Amino acid sequence: MENFIVSARKYRPASFDTVVGQSSITVTLKNAILSKQLAHAYLFCGPRGVGKTTCARIFAKTINCSNLSPENEACNECESCHSFNQGRSYNIHELDAASNNSVDDIRNLIDQVRIPPQIGHYSVYIIDEVHMLSSQAFNAFLKTLEEPPSHAIFVLATTEKHKILPTILSRCQIFDFHRMKVEDTVKHLANIAEKENVSYELDGLNVIARKADGAMRDALSLFDQIVSFSGKNITYKNVIENLNVLDYDYYFRLTDYFLQSNISLSLLTFNEILDKGFDPHHFITGLAGHFRDLLVCKDEKTLELMEVGATIRENYKTQAQMCGIDFLYYALNIANTCDLNYRDSQNKRLLVELALLQLSYVNRKKHETSVQETSQTSEQKTVETVKQNPVETKTSGMPSIQNFINNIQKKNDEPNLNAEKKNDFSQLISSVSQDEVRRKWQEFVQPLKNEKPVWFSLIGTRIPNLKDNFIIEISVNAAMQKEKIENDICKELLNFLRKELKNDKLDLNILVVEIPVENLPKMVSNPEKYKYLSTKNPFFHKLKQQFDLDFCS
Repeated sequence: MENFIVSARKYRPASFDTVVGQSSITVTLKNAILSKQLAHAYLFCGPRGVGKTTCARIFAKTINCSNLSPENEACNECESCHSFNQGRSYNIHELDAASNNSVDDIRNLIDQVRIPPQIGHYSVYIIDEVHMLSSQAFNAFLKTLEEPPSHAIFVLATTEKHKILPTILSRCQIFDFHRMKVEDTVKHLANIAEKENVSYELDGLNVIARKADGAMRDALSLFDQIVSFSGKNITYKNVIENLNVLDYDYYFRLTDYFLQSNISLSLLTFNEILDKGFDPHHFITGLAGHFRDLLVCKDEKTLELMEVGATIRENYKTQAQMCGIDFLYYALNIANTCDLNYRDSQNKRLLVELALLQLSYVNRKKHETSVQETSQTSEQKTVETVKQNPVETKTSGMPSIQNFINNIQKKNDEPNLNAEKKNDFSQLISSVSQDEVRRKWQEFVQPLKNEKPVWFSLIGTRIPNLKDNFIIEISVNAAMQKEKIENDICKELLNFLRKELKNDKLDLNILVVEIPVENLPKMVSNPEKYKYLSTKNPFFHKLKQQFDLDFCS
Protein backbone atom coordinates (compact mmCIF):
# COMPACT_ATOMS: atom_id res chain seq x y z
CA MET A 1 0.00 0.00 0.00
CA GLU A 2 1.40 3.37 -1.04
CA ASN A 3 2.09 5.76 1.82
CA PHE A 4 -0.31 8.71 1.84
CA ILE A 5 1.22 12.17 2.14
CA VAL A 6 -1.07 14.95 3.34
CA SER A 7 -1.55 17.83 0.93
CA ALA A 8 0.03 20.33 3.32
CA ARG A 9 3.34 18.43 2.97
CA LYS A 10 2.97 17.13 -0.57
CA TYR A 11 2.25 20.55 -2.05
CA ARG A 12 4.42 22.61 0.26
CA PRO A 13 6.06 25.39 -1.82
CA ALA A 14 9.65 24.64 -2.83
CA SER A 15 10.45 28.00 -4.43
CA PHE A 16 9.52 31.64 -3.95
CA ASP A 17 7.26 31.59 -7.03
CA THR A 18 5.09 28.83 -5.56
CA VAL A 19 4.43 30.65 -2.27
CA VAL A 20 0.77 31.71 -2.17
CA GLY A 21 -0.42 35.14 -1.07
CA GLN A 22 2.89 36.63 0.20
CA SER A 23 4.27 38.22 -2.98
CA SER A 24 5.56 41.39 -1.29
CA ILE A 25 7.75 39.35 1.07
CA THR A 26 9.06 36.90 -1.52
CA VAL A 27 9.98 39.72 -3.92
CA THR A 28 11.87 41.53 -1.15
CA LEU A 29 13.84 38.41 -0.22
CA LYS A 30 14.69 37.65 -3.86
CA ASN A 31 15.94 41.20 -4.38
CA ALA A 32 18.08 40.99 -1.25
CA ILE A 33 19.65 37.78 -2.58
CA LEU A 34 20.26 39.35 -5.99
CA SER A 35 21.93 42.44 -4.53
CA LYS A 36 23.77 40.34 -1.90
CA GLN A 37 22.42 42.54 0.89
CA LEU A 38 21.57 39.84 3.40
CA ALA A 39 20.84 40.74 7.00
CA HIS A 40 22.22 38.62 9.82
CA ALA A 41 18.77 38.22 11.46
CA TYR A 42 15.18 38.12 10.18
CA LEU A 43 11.88 37.92 12.04
CA PHE A 44 8.92 36.33 10.24
CA CYS A 45 5.69 36.98 12.12
CA GLY A 46 2.04 36.35 11.35
CA PRO A 47 -0.87 33.95 12.01
CA ARG A 48 -0.53 30.20 11.72
CA GLY A 49 -0.33 28.43 8.39
CA VAL A 50 0.59 31.41 6.21
CA GLY A 51 4.09 30.30 5.14
CA LYS A 52 6.56 31.67 7.69
CA THR A 53 8.63 28.50 8.13
CA THR A 54 8.21 27.59 4.45
CA CYS A 55 9.67 30.93 3.33
CA ALA A 56 12.51 30.54 5.84
CA ARG A 57 13.43 27.15 4.33
CA ILE A 58 13.20 28.43 0.74
CA PHE A 59 15.36 31.42 1.70
CA ALA A 60 17.98 29.15 3.29
CA LYS A 61 18.00 26.86 0.24
CA THR A 62 18.26 29.74 -2.23
CA ILE A 63 21.17 31.62 -0.61
CA ASN A 64 23.24 28.41 -0.59
CA CYS A 65 22.46 27.45 -4.19
CA SER A 66 25.58 27.59 -6.37
CA ASN A 67 23.70 28.01 -9.66
CA LEU A 68 20.78 30.41 -9.25
CA SER A 69 18.28 30.72 -12.09
CA PRO A 70 17.71 34.07 -13.87
CA GLU A 71 14.57 34.48 -11.69
CA ASN A 72 16.70 34.19 -8.53
CA GLU A 73 15.32 30.76 -7.70
CA ALA A 74 17.27 27.70 -6.53
CA CYS A 75 18.37 25.41 -9.37
CA ASN A 76 17.48 22.10 -7.64
CA GLU A 77 20.51 20.56 -9.39
CA CYS A 78 23.59 21.49 -7.33
CA GLU A 79 24.79 19.47 -4.35
CA SER A 80 23.41 22.01 -1.88
CA CYS A 81 19.92 21.84 -3.41
CA HIS A 82 20.01 18.04 -3.57
CA SER A 83 20.95 17.76 0.09
CA PHE A 84 18.21 20.21 1.02
CA ASN A 85 15.53 18.37 -1.01
CA GLN A 86 16.57 15.04 0.55
CA GLY A 87 16.52 16.48 4.09
CA ARG A 88 20.23 15.90 4.78
CA SER A 89 21.57 19.43 4.49
CA TYR A 90 23.93 20.54 7.28
CA ASN A 91 23.55 24.19 6.30
CA ILE A 92 20.04 24.47 7.71
CA HIS A 93 19.35 24.03 11.42
CA GLU A 94 15.83 24.17 12.84
CA LEU A 95 15.07 24.68 16.52
CA ASP A 96 11.62 24.46 18.08
CA ALA A 97 11.67 27.11 20.81
CA ALA A 98 8.46 25.72 22.34
CA SER A 99 10.36 22.67 23.62
CA ASN A 100 13.91 24.09 23.66
CA ASN A 101 13.45 27.34 25.52
CA SER A 102 16.03 27.19 28.31
CA VAL A 103 19.38 28.95 28.67
CA ASP A 104 21.22 25.65 28.13
CA ASP A 105 19.48 25.12 24.80
CA ILE A 106 20.55 28.57 23.61
CA ARG A 107 24.13 27.97 24.80
CA ASN A 108 24.26 24.77 22.74
CA LEU A 109 22.99 26.76 19.77
CA ILE A 110 25.68 29.43 20.29
CA ASP A 111 28.39 26.76 20.35
CA GLN A 112 27.01 25.31 17.13
CA VAL A 113 26.98 28.73 15.41
CA ARG A 114 30.77 28.90 15.54
CA ILE A 115 31.13 25.93 13.11
CA PRO A 116 31.28 27.11 9.45
CA PRO A 117 29.28 25.31 6.73
CA GLN A 118 30.94 22.48 4.76
CA ILE A 119 28.94 23.11 1.55
CA GLY A 120 27.60 26.50 0.54
CA HIS A 121 28.20 29.90 2.03
CA TYR A 122 25.78 30.22 4.96
CA SER A 123 24.55 28.31 7.96
CA VAL A 124 20.92 29.26 8.49
CA TYR A 125 19.34 28.80 11.93
CA ILE A 126 15.52 28.76 11.88
CA ILE A 127 14.02 29.19 15.36
CA ASP A 128 10.28 28.49 15.28
CA GLU A 129 7.87 29.86 17.90
CA VAL A 130 10.66 32.09 19.18
CA HIS A 131 8.31 33.91 21.55
CA MET A 132 8.36 30.78 23.74
CA LEU A 133 11.96 31.40 24.80
CA SER A 134 12.38 32.37 28.45
CA SER A 135 13.65 35.83 29.39
CA GLN A 136 16.97 34.34 30.47
CA ALA A 137 17.32 32.51 27.14
CA PHE A 138 16.58 35.73 25.25
CA ASN A 139 19.26 37.56 27.21
CA ALA A 140 21.78 34.79 26.54
CA PHE A 141 20.94 35.00 22.84
CA LEU A 142 21.27 38.79 22.46
CA LYS A 143 25.01 39.11 21.88
CA THR A 144 25.20 36.30 19.32
CA LEU A 145 22.11 37.61 17.52
CA GLU A 146 23.63 41.08 17.21
CA GLU A 147 27.14 40.00 16.13
CA PRO A 148 27.04 36.47 14.72
CA PRO A 149 29.86 34.97 12.59
CA SER A 150 29.77 36.08 8.95
CA HIS A 151 28.50 32.67 7.83
CA ALA A 152 25.53 32.58 10.25
CA ILE A 153 22.05 33.89 9.49
CA PHE A 154 19.13 33.65 11.95
CA VAL A 155 15.50 33.42 10.86
CA LEU A 156 13.08 33.72 13.78
CA ALA A 157 9.43 32.78 13.30
CA THR A 158 6.53 33.61 15.64
CA THR A 159 2.77 33.94 15.79
CA GLU A 160 2.92 36.39 18.72
CA LYS A 161 5.22 39.26 17.90
CA HIS A 162 4.11 41.30 20.90
CA LYS A 163 5.71 38.77 23.29
CA ILE A 164 9.22 39.27 21.91
CA LEU A 165 11.58 41.62 23.75
CA PRO A 166 12.18 44.98 22.06
CA THR A 167 15.92 44.33 22.24
CA ILE A 168 15.41 41.28 20.00
CA LEU A 169 13.13 43.15 17.60
CA SER A 170 15.70 45.93 17.16
CA ARG A 171 18.28 43.42 15.92
CA CYS A 172 16.08 41.87 13.19
CA GLN A 173 14.56 42.75 9.84
CA ILE A 174 10.85 42.21 10.42
CA PHE A 175 8.49 40.71 7.82
CA ASP A 176 4.76 40.61 8.62
CA PHE A 177 2.92 37.76 6.91
CA HIS A 178 -0.80 38.41 6.40
CA ARG A 179 -3.76 36.04 6.37
CA MET A 180 -4.54 34.29 3.11
CA LYS A 181 -7.33 35.85 1.09
CA VAL A 182 -10.28 33.59 0.36
CA GLU A 183 -9.86 33.92 -3.40
CA ASP A 184 -6.14 32.99 -3.18
CA THR A 185 -6.94 29.93 -1.09
CA VAL A 186 -9.75 28.83 -3.44
CA LYS A 187 -7.46 29.16 -6.46
CA HIS A 188 -4.73 27.10 -4.79
CA LEU A 189 -7.20 24.39 -3.72
CA ALA A 190 -8.60 24.23 -7.26
CA ASN A 191 -5.09 23.67 -8.66
CA ILE A 192 -4.44 20.86 -6.20
CA ALA A 193 -7.85 19.30 -6.94
CA GLU A 194 -7.02 19.20 -10.65
CA LYS A 195 -3.65 17.57 -9.95
CA GLU A 196 -5.33 14.95 -7.74
CA ASN A 197 -8.20 14.35 -10.22
CA VAL A 198 -10.78 15.57 -7.72
CA SER A 199 -13.99 17.11 -9.04
CA TYR A 200 -15.19 20.16 -7.15
CA GLU A 201 -17.70 22.98 -6.86
CA LEU A 202 -16.26 26.44 -6.32
CA ASP A 203 -18.87 27.14 -3.65
CA GLY A 204 -17.60 24.10 -1.74
CA LEU A 205 -13.98 25.23 -1.98
CA ASN A 206 -15.07 28.69 -0.86
CA VAL A 207 -16.60 27.27 2.32
CA ILE A 208 -13.34 25.41 3.03
CA ALA A 209 -11.34 28.62 2.54
CA ARG A 210 -13.61 30.60 4.88
CA LYS A 211 -13.53 27.85 7.49
CA ALA A 212 -9.70 27.89 7.39
CA ASP A 213 -9.78 31.58 8.42
CA GLY A 214 -6.76 32.65 6.37
CA ALA A 215 -4.50 29.66 7.15
CA MET A 216 -3.43 27.71 4.06
CA ARG A 217 -2.27 24.72 6.10
CA ASP A 218 -5.71 24.47 7.73
CA ALA A 219 -7.38 24.76 4.32
CA LEU A 220 -5.30 21.88 2.94
CA SER A 221 -6.09 19.72 5.97
CA LEU A 222 -9.83 20.39 5.50
CA PHE A 223 -9.44 19.64 1.79
CA ASP A 224 -8.00 16.18 2.57
CA GLN A 225 -10.81 15.57 5.04
CA ILE A 226 -13.54 16.40 2.49
CA VAL A 227 -11.87 14.30 -0.21
CA SER A 228 -11.90 11.31 2.15
CA PHE A 229 -15.54 11.93 3.03
CA SER A 230 -16.90 12.59 -0.45
CA GLY A 231 -14.81 10.18 -2.51
CA LYS A 232 -13.04 12.76 -4.69
CA ASN A 233 -16.18 14.78 -5.36
CA ILE A 234 -16.23 18.05 -3.43
CA THR A 235 -19.69 19.63 -3.46
CA TYR A 236 -21.15 22.45 -1.42
CA LYS A 237 -23.54 20.05 0.30
CA ASN A 238 -20.76 17.62 1.22
CA VAL A 239 -18.61 20.39 2.66
CA ILE A 240 -21.24 21.94 4.94
CA GLU A 241 -22.34 18.48 6.09
CA ASN A 242 -18.85 17.23 6.92
CA LEU A 243 -17.50 20.47 8.42
CA ASN A 244 -20.72 21.18 10.36
CA VAL A 245 -21.08 24.58 8.72
CA LEU A 246 -24.44 26.34 8.90
CA ASP A 247 -25.94 26.51 5.41
CA TYR A 248 -26.34 30.00 3.91
CA ASP A 249 -29.90 28.99 3.00
CA TYR A 250 -30.97 29.30 6.65
CA TYR A 251 -29.87 32.92 6.79
CA PHE A 252 -31.61 33.75 3.50
CA ARG A 253 -34.83 32.12 4.71
CA LEU A 254 -34.72 33.88 8.05
CA THR A 255 -34.16 37.27 6.44
CA ASP A 256 -37.22 36.67 4.24
CA TYR A 257 -39.24 35.87 7.38
CA PHE A 258 -37.99 39.05 9.06
CA LEU A 259 -39.04 41.13 6.08
CA GLN A 260 -42.49 39.47 6.21
CA SER A 261 -42.67 39.94 10.02
CA ASN A 262 -43.28 36.19 10.32
CA ILE A 263 -42.40 35.48 13.94
CA SER A 264 -43.60 31.85 13.98
CA LEU A 265 -41.47 30.64 11.07
CA SER A 266 -38.46 32.56 12.42
CA LEU A 267 -38.63 30.73 15.76
CA LEU A 268 -39.31 27.36 14.12
CA THR A 269 -36.30 27.78 11.82
CA PHE A 270 -34.09 28.62 14.80
CA ASN A 271 -35.37 25.49 16.57
CA GLU A 272 -34.50 23.44 13.48
CA ILE A 273 -30.97 24.84 13.58
CA LEU A 274 -30.60 23.88 17.25
CA ASP A 275 -31.89 20.37 16.54
CA LYS A 276 -29.04 19.92 14.07
CA GLY A 277 -26.55 20.59 16.85
CA PHE A 278 -25.44 24.11 16.01
CA ASP A 279 -24.38 26.46 18.79
CA PRO A 280 -26.73 29.47 19.29
CA HIS A 281 -23.74 31.81 19.62
CA HIS A 282 -22.30 30.53 16.35
CA PHE A 283 -25.73 31.09 14.77
CA ILE A 284 -26.11 34.70 15.94
CA THR A 285 -22.60 35.68 14.84
CA GLY A 286 -23.29 34.10 11.46
CA LEU A 287 -26.55 36.02 11.21
CA ALA A 288 -24.74 39.28 11.95
CA GLY A 289 -22.23 38.39 9.21
CA HIS A 290 -25.14 37.73 6.83
CA PHE A 291 -26.59 41.22 7.44
CA ARG A 292 -23.11 42.67 6.94
CA ASP A 293 -22.80 40.92 3.57
CA LEU A 294 -26.25 42.17 2.53
CA LEU A 295 -25.21 45.71 3.40
CA VAL A 296 -22.02 45.28 1.38
CA CYS A 297 -24.10 44.17 -1.63
CA LYS A 298 -26.12 47.39 -1.57
CA ASP A 299 -23.23 49.26 -3.23
CA GLU A 300 -21.28 48.09 -6.28
CA LYS A 301 -18.10 49.67 -4.87
CA THR A 302 -18.09 47.39 -1.84
CA LEU A 303 -18.88 44.13 -3.64
CA GLU A 304 -15.20 43.23 -3.60
CA LEU A 305 -15.48 42.84 0.19
CA MET A 306 -17.69 39.78 -0.33
CA GLU A 307 -15.82 36.51 0.29
CA VAL A 308 -18.34 34.00 -1.09
CA GLY A 309 -18.79 31.92 -4.23
CA ALA A 310 -20.37 33.23 -7.42
CA THR A 311 -23.71 31.44 -6.93
CA ILE A 312 -24.14 32.61 -3.35
CA ARG A 313 -23.03 36.12 -4.35
CA GLU A 314 -25.98 36.32 -6.76
CA ASN A 315 -28.35 35.26 -3.98
CA TYR A 316 -26.97 38.04 -1.83
CA LYS A 317 -27.47 40.59 -4.59
CA THR A 318 -31.09 39.52 -5.03
CA GLN A 319 -31.96 39.66 -1.34
CA ALA A 320 -30.05 42.93 -0.81
CA GLN A 321 -32.43 44.63 -3.26
CA MET A 322 -35.36 43.58 -1.07
CA CYS A 323 -33.81 44.97 2.14
CA GLY A 324 -33.86 48.64 2.99
CA ILE A 325 -30.81 50.35 4.43
CA ASP A 326 -32.68 51.17 7.65
CA PHE A 327 -33.71 47.55 8.12
CA LEU A 328 -30.10 46.35 7.72
CA TYR A 329 -28.81 48.96 10.18
CA TYR A 330 -31.37 47.95 12.81
CA ALA A 331 -30.80 44.24 12.14
CA LEU A 332 -27.02 44.58 12.48
CA ASN A 333 -27.41 46.45 15.77
CA ILE A 334 -29.81 43.85 17.21
CA ALA A 335 -27.60 40.90 16.20
CA ASN A 336 -24.45 42.59 17.48
CA THR A 337 -26.08 43.44 20.82
CA CYS A 338 -27.19 39.82 21.21
CA ASP A 339 -23.64 38.68 20.45
CA LEU A 340 -22.19 41.02 23.10
CA ASN A 341 -24.68 39.94 25.77
CA TYR A 342 -24.55 36.21 24.99
CA ARG A 343 -21.77 35.26 27.40
CA ASP A 344 -23.40 36.99 30.39
CA SER A 345 -26.91 35.66 29.72
CA GLN A 346 -28.37 32.99 32.02
CA ASN A 347 -30.94 31.87 29.42
CA LYS A 348 -29.02 31.94 26.15
CA ARG A 349 -31.74 30.46 23.98
CA LEU A 350 -34.26 33.02 25.20
CA LEU A 351 -31.75 35.82 24.47
CA VAL A 352 -31.41 34.70 20.84
CA GLU A 353 -35.18 34.22 20.48
CA LEU A 354 -35.77 37.75 21.77
CA ALA A 355 -33.35 39.01 19.12
CA LEU A 356 -35.35 37.11 16.46
CA LEU A 357 -38.57 38.69 17.77
CA GLN A 358 -37.01 42.14 17.52
CA LEU A 359 -35.79 41.41 13.99
CA SER A 360 -39.28 40.26 13.00
CA TYR A 361 -40.76 43.45 14.45
CA VAL A 362 -38.42 45.90 12.66
CA ASN A 363 -40.26 45.78 9.34
CA ARG A 364 -43.70 45.58 11.00
CA LYS A 365 -42.97 48.71 13.01
CA LYS A 366 -41.88 50.50 9.87
CA HIS A 367 -45.09 49.36 8.13
CA GLU A 368 -47.28 50.54 11.03
CA THR A 369 -45.53 53.89 11.05
CA SER A 370 -46.10 54.24 7.31
CA VAL A 371 -49.81 53.37 7.65
CA GLN A 372 -50.19 55.86 10.51
CA GLU A 373 -48.52 58.61 8.48
CA THR A 374 -50.76 57.81 5.51
CA SER A 375 -53.84 57.94 7.75
CA GLN A 376 -52.81 61.29 9.22
CA THR A 377 -52.20 62.68 5.73
CA SER A 378 -55.62 61.44 4.62
CA GLU A 379 -57.29 63.09 7.62
CA GLN A 380 -55.56 66.39 6.90
CA LYS A 381 -56.66 66.28 3.26
CA THR A 382 -60.25 65.53 4.30
CA VAL A 383 -60.32 68.46 6.72
CA GLU A 384 -58.92 70.82 4.11
CA THR A 385 -61.50 69.66 1.55
CA VAL A 386 -64.39 70.13 3.99
CA LYS A 387 -63.20 73.60 5.00
CA GLN A 388 -62.83 74.66 1.37
CA ASN A 389 -66.27 73.28 0.30
CA PRO A 390 -68.57 73.49 3.33
CA VAL A 391 -71.77 73.78 1.22
CA GLU A 392 -71.06 70.70 -0.83
CA THR A 393 -70.37 68.77 2.30
CA LYS A 394 -73.59 69.80 3.89
CA THR A 395 -75.71 68.94 0.87
CA SER A 396 -74.07 65.60 0.33
CA GLY A 397 -76.00 64.04 3.21
CA MET A 398 -72.87 63.07 5.26
CA PRO A 399 -73.37 64.38 8.81
CA SER A 400 -70.43 62.23 10.03
CA ILE A 401 -68.01 64.60 8.29
CA GLN A 402 -69.13 67.44 10.55
CA ASN A 403 -68.54 65.25 13.59
CA PHE A 404 -65.12 64.43 12.22
CA ILE A 405 -64.33 68.16 11.91
CA ASN A 406 -65.52 68.75 15.45
CA ASN A 407 -63.21 65.99 16.70
CA ILE A 408 -60.27 67.47 14.84
CA GLN A 409 -60.97 70.91 16.27
CA LYS A 410 -61.30 69.36 19.71
CA LYS A 411 -57.83 67.80 19.30
CA ASN A 412 -56.46 71.14 18.14
CA ASP A 413 -57.85 72.78 21.29
CA GLU A 414 -55.99 70.32 23.54
CA PRO A 415 -52.72 72.32 23.50
CA ASN A 416 -54.63 75.29 24.92
CA LEU A 417 -55.88 73.10 27.75
CA ASN A 418 -52.35 71.96 28.35
CA ALA A 419 -51.27 75.60 28.44
CA GLU A 420 -53.91 76.36 31.06
CA LYS A 421 -52.70 73.41 33.12
CA LYS A 422 -49.19 74.70 32.72
CA ASN A 423 -50.24 78.11 34.00
CA ASP A 424 -51.92 76.47 36.98
CA PHE A 425 -48.69 74.62 37.68
CA SER A 426 -46.76 77.89 37.49
CA GLN A 427 -49.09 79.34 40.11
CA LEU A 428 -48.43 76.30 42.29
CA ILE A 429 -44.71 76.94 41.97
CA SER A 430 -45.06 80.52 43.06
CA SER A 431 -46.78 79.46 46.26
CA VAL A 432 -43.58 78.08 47.85
CA SER A 433 -43.29 79.62 51.28
CA GLN A 434 -40.48 80.43 53.66
CA ASP A 435 -41.68 77.84 56.18
CA GLU A 436 -41.74 75.08 53.55
CA VAL A 437 -38.20 75.88 52.47
CA ARG A 438 -36.89 75.79 56.06
CA ARG A 439 -38.80 72.59 56.87
CA LYS A 440 -37.43 70.75 53.83
CA TRP A 441 -33.99 72.18 54.55
CA GLN A 442 -34.05 70.53 57.99
CA GLU A 443 -35.26 67.23 56.46
CA PHE A 444 -32.15 67.25 54.30
CA VAL A 445 -29.78 68.36 57.07
CA GLN A 446 -30.76 66.05 59.96
CA PRO A 447 -29.57 62.72 58.46
CA LEU A 448 -26.19 64.33 57.78
CA LYS A 449 -25.29 64.26 61.49
CA ASN A 450 -24.42 60.57 61.30
CA GLU A 451 -23.97 60.00 57.56
CA LYS A 452 -21.89 63.03 56.57
CA PRO A 453 -20.81 65.05 59.62
CA VAL A 454 -18.57 67.33 57.55
CA TRP A 455 -21.55 68.41 55.47
CA PHE A 456 -23.61 68.91 58.62
CA SER A 457 -20.93 71.16 60.05
CA LEU A 458 -21.14 73.36 56.95
CA ILE A 459 -24.92 73.76 56.56
CA GLY A 460 -26.45 72.24 59.70
CA THR A 461 -26.73 75.56 61.56
CA ARG A 462 -27.51 77.75 58.54
CA ILE A 463 -30.93 79.39 58.34
CA PRO A 464 -32.21 79.63 54.74
CA ASN A 465 -34.11 82.72 53.64
CA LEU A 466 -36.39 82.62 50.57
CA LYS A 467 -35.86 85.68 48.38
CA ASP A 468 -37.40 86.87 45.12
CA ASN A 469 -37.16 84.70 41.98
CA PHE A 470 -37.00 81.55 44.13
CA ILE A 471 -33.50 82.31 45.43
CA ILE A 472 -32.60 80.65 48.76
CA GLU A 473 -29.98 82.66 50.60
CA ILE A 474 -27.63 81.58 53.40
CA SER A 475 -24.57 83.23 54.94
CA VAL A 476 -21.19 81.78 55.91
CA ASN A 477 -18.18 83.23 57.70
CA ALA A 478 -15.43 82.43 55.20
CA ALA A 479 -14.90 82.10 51.45
CA MET A 480 -13.49 78.61 51.98
CA GLN A 481 -16.82 77.49 53.45
CA LYS A 482 -18.68 78.90 50.47
CA GLU A 483 -16.41 77.08 48.03
CA LYS A 484 -16.80 73.80 49.92
CA ILE A 485 -20.62 74.03 49.89
CA GLU A 486 -20.74 74.89 46.19
CA ASN A 487 -18.41 72.06 45.18
CA ASP A 488 -19.63 69.25 47.47
CA ILE A 489 -23.18 69.88 48.69
CA CYS A 490 -24.99 72.36 46.46
CA LYS A 491 -26.02 69.98 43.67
CA GLU A 492 -27.48 67.30 45.93
CA LEU A 493 -29.18 69.88 48.17
CA LEU A 494 -30.89 71.69 45.29
CA ASN A 495 -32.03 68.44 43.69
CA PHE A 496 -33.69 67.48 46.98
CA LEU A 497 -35.39 70.87 47.49
CA ARG A 498 -36.59 71.15 43.87
CA LYS A 499 -38.08 67.66 43.97
CA GLU A 500 -39.73 68.04 47.40
CA LEU A 501 -41.07 71.56 46.74
CA LYS A 502 -41.90 70.80 43.06
CA ASN A 503 -40.06 73.85 41.83
CA ASP A 504 -37.20 73.52 39.34
CA LYS A 505 -36.45 77.24 39.57
CA LEU A 506 -35.09 77.11 43.11
CA ASP A 507 -31.46 78.19 43.40
CA LEU A 508 -28.95 78.81 46.19
CA ASN A 509 -27.04 82.02 46.91
CA ILE A 510 -24.23 81.91 49.48
CA LEU A 511 -23.12 85.17 51.12
CA VAL A 512 -19.75 85.47 52.84
CA VAL A 513 -20.14 87.58 56.01
CA GLU A 514 -16.86 87.72 57.90
CA ILE A 515 -17.09 88.46 61.64
CA PRO A 516 -15.00 91.52 62.65
CA VAL A 517 -12.18 90.69 65.02
CA GLU A 518 -13.49 93.08 67.66
CA ASN A 519 -16.80 91.19 67.76
CA LEU A 520 -15.17 87.85 68.46
CA PRO A 521 -15.40 86.73 72.08
CA LYS A 522 -12.22 86.89 74.07
CA MET A 523 -11.06 83.36 74.79
CA VAL A 524 -8.39 82.95 77.41
CA SER A 525 -8.25 79.20 78.05
CA ASN A 526 -8.18 76.21 75.73
CA PRO A 527 -11.56 74.87 76.97
CA GLU A 528 -13.15 78.23 76.11
CA LYS A 529 -11.64 78.09 72.61
CA TYR A 530 -12.86 74.54 72.21
CA LYS A 531 -16.37 75.43 73.40
CA TYR A 532 -16.59 78.30 70.92
CA LEU A 533 -15.32 76.22 68.01
CA SER A 534 -17.74 73.42 68.85
CA THR A 535 -20.70 75.75 68.63
CA LYS A 536 -19.51 76.84 65.19
CA ASN A 537 -18.57 73.38 63.99
CA PRO A 538 -19.97 70.28 65.79
CA PHE A 539 -17.36 68.19 64.01
CA PHE A 540 -14.75 69.41 66.53
CA HIS A 541 -16.61 67.67 69.35
CA LYS A 542 -16.88 64.41 67.39
CA LEU A 543 -13.21 64.60 66.48
CA LYS A 544 -12.27 65.01 70.15
CA GLN A 545 -14.35 62.01 71.19
CA GLN A 546 -13.22 59.75 68.35
CA PHE A 547 -9.49 60.22 68.98
CA ASP A 548 -9.81 60.73 72.75
CA LEU A 549 -8.10 64.12 72.57
CA ASP A 550 -7.32 66.34 75.54
CA PHE A 551 -6.19 69.95 76.05
CA CYS A 552 -2.56 70.91 76.12
CA SER A 553 -1.27 72.15 79.41
